[in-house]
Amino acid sequence: MKNRQFKSESKKLLDMMINSIYTNKEIFLREIISNASDAIDKLYFRSLTDDKVGLKKKDFKIRISIDKEKRTISVSDNGCGMSEEDLDKNLGVIAKSGSLDFRNETEKTKGVEVIGQFGVGFYSAFMVSDKVTVISKAYGSDSAFAWESSGPDGYTITPCEKDSFGTTVIMHIKEDTETEKYSEFLDQYRISALIKQYSDYIHHPIVMAFTEKKAVEGKDGEFEDITEDRTLNSMTPLWKKARAQIKPEQYNAFYKEKFFDFEDPLHVIHTSTEGQATYKALMFIPRHAPFDYYTKDFEKGLALYCKGVLITEKCAELLPDYFSFVKGLVDSEDLSLNISRETLQQDAQLKLIARTIEKKIKSELEKMLKNEREKYEEFFKAFGVQLKFGAYDNYGANKDNLKDLLLFVSSFEKKPATLKEYVSRMKEGQDAIYYAAGETIDKIAMLPQCEAVIDKGFEVLYLTENVDEFTIRIMGEYEGKKFVNVCDKNLDLESEEDKKALEKANEENAEMLKQAKEAIGEKVHSVRFTNSLKNHPVCLNTEGEISLEMEKALNAMPGSSGQVKAQIVLEINENHDIAKKMISLFEKDKETFSKYAKLLYDEACLISGRAIDDPAAHSALVCELMTK
Repeated sequence: MKNRQFKSESKKLLDMMINSIYTNKEIFLREIISNASDAIDKLYFRSLTDDKVGLKKKDFKIRISIDKEKRTISVSDNGCGMSEEDLDKNLGVIAKSGSLDFRNETEKTKGVEVIGQFGVGFYSAFMVSDKVTVISKAYGSDSAFAWESSGPDGYTITPCEKDSFGTTVIMHIKEDTETEKYSEFLDQYRISALIKQYSDYIHHPIVMAFTEKKAVEGKDGEFEDITEDRTLNSMTPLWKKARAQIKPEQYNAFYKEKFFDFEDPLHVIHTSTEGQATYKALMFIPRHAPFDYYTKDFEKGLALYCKGVLITEKCAELLPDYFSFVKGLVDSEDLSLNISRETLQQDAQLKLIARTIEKKIKSELEKMLKNEREKYEEFFKAFGVQLKFGAYDNYGANKDNLKDLLLFVSSFEKKPATLKEYVSRMKEGQDAIYYAAGETIDKIAMLPQCEAVIDKGFEVLYLTENVDEFTIRIMGEYEGKKFVNVCDKNLDLESEEDKKALEKANEENAEMLKQAKEAIGEKVHSVRFTNSLKNHPVCLNTEGEISLEMEKALNAMPGSSGQVKAQIVLEINENHDIAKKMISLFEKDKETFSKYAKLLYDEACLISGRAIDDPAAHSALVCELMTK
């Protein structure tokens, strides 16, 4: 036996491997299993052209063994094995990858999915082990050798006995400390869970012997230990199978098991591409939003696999925020991973994949909207707010991408409608899309302004979500049709003759309207007559960019000071008897006139769904005027 030194430029490199490169200790098992899989692939590739190998694909396997007393985990394979020279070359030189060399040797390996490429994954074993022993026998050789190391101080290679070709990696697990419980890696169920999480789709069986007590048949109260091998991995990923071979119940079972949902997904997206962005993806649209979906604790992202090996549970870069409701995974063979295989070396490939995934999700939603309307409306009920946020966010950067996916309840049959559907039903000569905002559809429908617009034969969109009006405002227009709030002063539905008559009425009663504004105070920006309210006496409109509903939404936001104020206008129906009453009172009894002005403002608040500032004062004022 001869002590040997690592052939890296510095022992610090191995120390960095152990302590810095990998952020998650549990991935050591993923790395060792991936190496075992690569070793099997090399021998399997040889078996395709060499009948002497005598092994079929079904004969290859990876075995996990745990010895709690000796504190060891062993990972064994019946792959190509290593000679003394291989052990010295591959394990004595940090960052030397035998798998990468094999992949580069010949184009014929194109069909063999070797995983390793950096030659550092093996050293992750030292994150949890204080000693690692590798016993290996190369295929076709009569000699076996043991490589052993306790870390940066070096390693030894000695001859040993081994019955068959292949490699066994024996990791002696560190003792527990106050901060690290290494003993968890000696629990067979913990190891089983890690294999399921990280190596479930390694395409060779990963087996482990489980010992359990079972009742002895025919002998009450007697038990015996039964040991049996269990295959811990699925091997063939569902997403690598042809869609025609997969039944809906298989998709549903995979989704519920993988993403811990109690309901079947609403929609399945199974796709693959080749070319610049080569990947397979299996994605799901849930039926309902997770309980934390609209909180800061929610994490978006798709699981990212490379050749069936899990790289990260949630890769946020794969989904835009407005499609964050999508669950699923992406598996690519061409990702440029960093040295730890935990993140990407460069993000160009990932961005390309993300763009194609975004287009695919949008395409699937468009097809659902067109061909499965009820299903789409169910989806939109759960996640429509997120699409609206997406259209509004970042100053409307994605509004054109999302505008045709949005639904708003319309006065036309009071059903959800797209903007395209609204425009298709517009009256000849109509140049605006009318909308109104409020707490509920019924309350919006009762607004005087809504009734007036609908009475003229125009359709109105009912906006009930806080984000709705912000989304409409940021969009500005749709197919050349501007959006107009029915409560906006710029609502232009009157004839020129009616406009001139109204302008004259406001000019003639300017002093009276000014007095009404002074009586109400800072609650209103101005008071004026209107001729668009049909039978209603009063209403509240706004001037400027902030509507009543936007004021409410902005002041309700976390951290808001509540100081956002809309420029409220009290409008009095010029054709209503209340207008005549106000004119009469202004001429005869200005004190009572001022009280009526306050009362009309409160009534307008009630009609619009706005809270009265002082209900007690309002009640007293009503009683006072009723008893006169």
